[in-house]
Amino acid sequence: MTVKLSISLTDQQADYARRQVEEGRFPSTSAVIQQALETKRREDEEYAEWKAEFVAMMRRRAEGTFLPADEFRSRVEAMLSEEARRLGVDG
Repeated sequence: MTVKLSISLTDQQADYARRQVEEGRFPSTSAVIQQALETKRREDEEYAEWKAEFVAMMRRRAEGTFLPADEFRSRVEAMLSEEARRLGVDG
């Protein structure tokens, strides 16, 4: 089903849409706008999916185990020392 809408574009947006048609990339300015909206819709869906996955990951992490700060620092220092030895860098 197709719905007709009246929209307002800036001069720059209208010029861009017309150029797309003139250059043969789209059959009409309506097609340019339809493609832009479809792209935005997909982008919004992908972002919503990414956000839901990110929130779920953060919840899993919040429910996980935590190291005390001094143990964390000790492990980081050990990893850095090991990496420095592996690379032959004086630390």
